[in-house]
Amino acid sequence: MSTLLEILQTRVEIVSTEFEEERVRLQQLVVFGILTLFFVGIGLILLTLFIVMFYWETHPLAVLGGLALIYLGLGAFTGRMLYRQLKSRQRLLGTTLAELAKDREQLSA
Repeated sequence: MSTLLEILQTRVEIVSTEFEEERVRLQQLVVFGILTLFFVGIGLILLTLFIVMFYWETHPLAVLGGLALIYLGLGAFTGRMLYRQLKSRQRLLGTTLAELAKDREQLSA
């Protein structure tokens, strides 16, 4: 009985560690994602203003349309990359489930 309780305690500690690692990872993703969006957004706005002002006398609408197409294309590309990244993440509690399967096999033998 003591061995079973030790095994259970170890598994609960593994679960706790995995949840903490996932929480920290998600916090970092959110912070860096927000900062990236902010700085890239400001940069794109300023770059767009610069390009439009540069071509203001000749083709302002063509420049705005071209830049809009570029931004939409980049947005679609990065959205697809984000979708792939979200689909390929590791299984939550994968280590814990693997250890529990090993325990079950050992206890049944």
